[in-house]
Order: sequence, then C-alpha cells, then structure tokens
Amino acid sequence: MRTWHDAPRRRSRIEIIPMIDVMMFLLVFFVLISVNVIPATGLKTTLPQSSQAQNNTARKNTVITLAESGELQLDGAEVMLADLPYRLRALQRPDEKLFVILNGDQATQLQRLIDVMDALKGAGFESLSIAARKKTA
Repeated sequence: MRTWHDAPRRRSRIEIIPMIDVMMFLLVFFVLISVNVIPATGLKTTLPQSSQAQNNTARKNTVITLAESGELQLDGAEVMLADLPYRLRALQRPDEKLFVILNGDQATQLQRLIDVMDALKGAGFESLSIAARKKTA
C-alpha cells in the first residue's frame, strides 16, 4: 500500500526584529514630540539676569508670564489683565497662601509689568516675586 506523506508544515514564527524596529520608531517619535512640543505650550521668554537670584522653595506657586509682545498668561493659559485677579482668587485656597511669580521677558515694557503688579496689589495679593536667571560670571 502506498501512502502519500504530506509535506512537513512549517511552523509559523513571530519575527521580533520588525517589532523592535516599530517600537524604536515610536520611542524616537514620542521623545522628539515631547522635547519640541511641550515647551512650546507657553510663551517664549528670556528672563532678565540678576546676581542675587535665588531658587524657589517648595510652596504653592502660580506663574504669570509677560511676553515681549504684551501677551499675558496665567500658568500657561492666556488671560486678560482685567480677568487676572478673578482667576487668581479661583486658584487661591483659604488654608494656604498663594505665591505669585512674574515671569517676564527681559524686553517687556516696564509699564506692562507695573500694570500687572498694580492689578495684583489692588486684588490683595501681597506675595509677589519676579523671576530672574542667575548671572553667569
């Protein structure tokens, strides 16, 4: 009697090298996106330099950014000067003090800085700091 032997079936294999290539591509893609996109969410500012600049201590801070073009942001969200005190009051909790940091571009007009400081002072915000970079020798 004659039997026909089936050809040996090849077992399927999972190729891992293309999967590694795809994973590396995704990793590089997400790293490049996070490096280039996340810092671009705020306004670009060049901080003024000070020889007496100090590091911030751990406390409840909120950052107001003044751009050279006159734009105003509160913690990365665009805000109008008239709305600034109301938005700050919404952030303030009754049990802790809110520290406001003014992050202004070195080319910002001094009058714009004074306008923001007046609005904060008029709304009762007393703790105010101006962000600066430590001078390099």
